[in-house]
Amino acid sequence: MKKYLNIFKAEFMSSLQYIFNYVFGSLTFLIFVVTFYYVWQAIYSNPNELLNGYTMQQMVWYLTITEVIYVSTKASKLCKDVNLDVKSGNITYNLNKPYSYISFTLFKQLGKSIIQLLIYMLIALVVVSILLGKIPEISFVQLLLVFVTCLLAQIITSLLIIFIGLVSFYMGDSTPLYWLYSKFLILVGVIFPIEFFPEAIQKVLIYTPIYVTAYGPAKLFVDFSFDGFINIFLAQIVYIFIAYGLCAALYNSGAKRLNVNGG
Repeated sequence: MKKYLNIFKAEFMSSLQYIFNYVFGSLTFLIFVVTFYYVWQAIYSNPNELLNGYTMQQMVWYLTITEVIYVSTKASKLCKDVNLDVKSGNITYNLNKPYSYISFTLFKQLGKSIIQLLIYMLIALVVVSILLGKIPEISFVQLLLVFVTCLLAQIITSLLIIFIGLVSFYMGDSTPLYWLYSKFLILVGVIFPIEFFPEAIQKVLIYTPIYVTAYGPAKLFVDFSFDGFINIFLAQIVYIFIAYGLCAALYNSGAKRLNVNGG
């Protein structure tokens, strides 16, 4: 574990050198949030009315938190990197190395994405509070717990993207698969909460990655409860083990395929 923590630390310290780039890079994220702020403002005739259980302010905050997680993870870059490792054959150099390719890639990714999560979260809290004219109704302790779920959401998302990238062992190029995944996640989870879908679909969505990577942390932010935190936290831990196991199985299968083919 120490070697992976060193990898994380190296990437984190390196990312700190580009902190101003991340701040300026948040402009696109802010444009997205501000645009949807006015969209929801137009939809709600009264800011205090409930739409599928959400007030206008809650909808704006929900979208903000899910977008913070989505943008800060930089999933497309991670998928391209893993995809390239497989297609170029660079991944073969890791077969005999004294570390796990999956853990190495995960901790390297987290070293870059956590600093972005912190920056985007702070910027979002300030900008959206100004737009809404009030600070979020959440205590500091609750905010820290929400941040924990956002961090775990990043870990799960990173593992799922690593899995998609490793599919290149069999597809040749897993970019189309990532495209489908990202667009589905944006529509079902980032923009719209689970409550906006028919009840039958809701029962399915709570068992999908959407619940632990987007909906759960954002729902906690707009309607915090400690019972809700425990449920989401435990679900995220289970998903981390499942996602890592899937990545390991696919990696081992692909490595055997390379060996059989003389790679």
